[in-house]
Amino acid sequence: MASDRVNGSAAPQDAARKLASELSLKEQVALLAGADFWRTVALPERGIPSIKTTDGPNGARGEFFKNGTPAALFPCGASLGATWNSDLIEKVGQHLGDEARARGADVLLAPTVCMHRSPLGGRNFESFSEDPYLSGKLAAAYIRGLQSKGVAATIKHFVANEQETNRNTSNSVVAERPLREIYLKPFEIAIRECSPWALMSSYNLVNGTHADMNYHTLKDILRGEWKYDGTVMSDWFGTNSVAQSIAAGCDLEMPGPTTWRGEKAIKAVEDGELSSEDVEKAAGNVLHLIERTRGFNGPAEQPERSNDNPETRQLIREAGVEGITLLKNEGNILPIKDAKKIAVIGPNAKRAINGGGGSASLNPYYTTTPFDGISKSTEAELVYSQGCDSLKWLPLASEYCQTPSGKPGVSLEYFKGDKFEGEPVVQHKQSTDLFVPDTIPKEVLPEYSFRAKTAILPETTGSHSLAFSSVGPGRVFLNGELLIDIWDWTEAGDGIFGTSETVTKTVQMEAGKPVDLLIECTNEIRPLSKLAAGGPTHLFGGCRLGYQEEIKVDLLQEAIDAAKQADMAVVVVGIDDEWESEGYDRRSMDLPRDGNQDRLITEVLKANPRTVVVNQSGSPVTMPWADDVPAIIQGWYQGQEAGNALADVLFGRQSPSGKLPTTFPRRIEDNPSYHNFPGENLEVLYGEGIFIGYRHYERVKVQPLFPFGHGLTYTTFSYGEPSISNTTLSENDSIKVTVPVTNDGQVAAHEIVQAYVRDVKSTLQRPEKELQAFAKVFLEPGETKTVELWLNKHSVGYYDTSKPAWVAEKGQFDVLIGASSVDIRCSVSFNLEESFTWIF
Repeated sequence: MASDRVNGSAAPQDAARKLASELSLKEQVALLAGADFWRTVALPERGIPSIKTTDGPNGARGEFFKNGTPAALFPCGASLGATWNSDLIEKVGQHLGDEARARGADVLLAPTVCMHRSPLGGRNFESFSEDPYLSGKLAAAYIRGLQSKGVAATIKHFVANEQETNRNTSNSVVAERPLREIYLKPFEIAIRECSPWALMSSYNLVNGTHADMNYHTLKDILRGEWKYDGTVMSDWFGTNSVAQSIAAGCDLEMPGPTTWRGEKAIKAVEDGELSSEDVEKAAGNVLHLIERTRGFNGPAEQPERSNDNPETRQLIREAGVEGITLLKNEGNILPIKDAKKIAVIGPNAKRAINGGGGSASLNPYYTTTPFDGISKSTEAELVYSQGCDSLKWLPLASEYCQTPSGKPGVSLEYFKGDKFEGEPVVQHKQSTDLFVPDTIPKEVLPEYSFRAKTAILPETTGSHSLAFSSVGPGRVFLNGELLIDIWDWTEAGDGIFGTSETVTKTVQMEAGKPVDLLIECTNEIRPLSKLAAGGPTHLFGGCRLGYQEEIKVDLLQEAIDAAKQADMAVVVVGIDDEWESEGYDRRSMDLPRDGNQDRLITEVLKANPRTVVVNQSGSPVTMPWADDVPAIIQGWYQGQEAGNALADVLFGRQSPSGKLPTTFPRRIEDNPSYHNFPGENLEVLYGEGIFIGYRHYERVKVQPLFPFGHGLTYTTFSYGEPSISNTTLSENDSIKVTVPVTNDGQVAAHEIVQAYVRDVKSTLQRPEKELQAFAKVFLEPGETKTVELWLNKHSVGYYDTSKPAWVAEKGQFDVLIGASSVDIRCSVSFNLEESFTWIF
């Protein structure tokens, strides 16, 4: 049975199908929606247990959005993509399996394989790459490792979900060829190589039909052509119909309790709108997932626990180092060797910027900052300066707050109904981030109101700032007087659950003198324009309270002074989980805020020409200073070991080895989606077709700031003469290309060898070249190793809608082997003597 679970053989599927056929219609339908936010429905009288799901791509969070069970925080998807290391990603998957089990979970809602279509995509950090081949191969490795532990992977989001703006209602208009070659391709590769036991449909519409009920993508392609036998679940609150969703192949509505199924689905069968066969098939798919994970009559769900251990810590650090991408290193300023005094500067230098926002967030076992890592790695004197403020919103007020009973944080009173009436259910929260739908007392649902009571204890006297935003109606009273009123807000801000714009008020406060605050909110829908006829009137309720005391120093001048007195400066800039998050897209590729980080870098560089810039982000940022700064590191979001991994690279304990999984353009206007992102009137046209990422830049001959596949090490590599196992490729064979690679320097390091295939003459328009193989090799100084790169029919095919099928067209194909998409070192060629087609 263990091997069946890993390989997904027919044995458990047959048992699941048989059991599904023995259930009543009511029992079958009960399985088609969640029981609660994270679990499926149990039928104990049938020996069917509930199984538990957990977010997300870079760690198994457990049941709670905020302050849940401490968990391991791995590097984000883009950083894992920058490793180009399938073996390493498989190990990450194995450890994530152990982490999921420690949370009592059977299903991990990951990996994310949406494309980096625009640098502004809010969830780019969560996904691997702009390239479908790299994404698919790494996803397969991730899934292989995870499912080897008996935990289901849930590949997501299916499909054409490359933006967060209007994510529930936006229609992705994608022609069939780019849909096949770009956006479906990573799913296809993963299903072919290591099929995930679950798949999540996306929120958006695809060519006019919501993804959860899209017959073409779910029924024709996924279930039909690809013969996918796993379970399809909706994204959370991403089910959009009763009969059509089930009939199209979306088996499981999440979360529960059901909105669209239950009695509505039973009635649809009775009325002839939904076939009983489709219901039974969906129930069988859900049972198949249960059998693959917990098993029928399986053990009870285990309580959540932490699993902090040295092996996982070391793997996260190793993955962090391998993802760190050295973009520039003029004069070999890195690694740091003889500095006696180092200025550590920047808004991210003493902050643990370890992940993006939304479902990828969790409560890590611990965090490390760049300053932490640097201070532990050198005997040099360190001088620190923040330099500027890059926060999107004011910091949470939490650390300044005290409840009426004297506890740190906030006292919450929840009332059933939206009128603050009756006996409240009281909770205590340490945080003033109160967007937490999974902790609302069940007894007050579905319509509720709440009051939050606390006091701010200022540490200094000054003109201090309070900031407030809410999901539903909200208002704030200060010492009994109304301070902020957004009860009927209309202008939306950025937030995963759809929040108001943040309103900031300045209040004169005295050090040590408490200021009483009372917050009132309900879960009525706001703005009122979102109300639909016959739809819900209440959904989410929550708020966020920020607080910052008056800054009375010149942060930029402090940084300049620090840089002047040091041997070298390390400036740590970037964005964070407030700027880059699920729920909304970035509005600019520029570093926030208002150019102050760019000014900081420019002024520090003037004060000290030996300046290293470390950028922390999950996607490209504008770098107007890139030509002037001698060294640039792309630090991504590295999880709990971020500071230590960075220090390993800065001080040369490890050579950086990451290479960009996405192109860094000089300006947002150069990106191929610029004209069509995020669309208009709830429609986004994927007008660039197959020319996404480096395919576009090469076609239009626009030089990016840093190309796809680029990344430096602390050594240099030379490539020898390649050889090819066969100069002719046939439909059922593979070709092996080998190339000797030598470490010509004095430092041991990894090299990532990339093979791009070019169709010399094609009937249809094709990119200049496409990534079709890669390998990562570790070489000691002076060492030579032969790298193997494998190609097959999938390496040469394109999708021809006139067939409709994949086509390998006879003729010559060049294999371009290089250190990046533009740094091609050598090439070989092969031929197809006859054209042929295939479906999957």
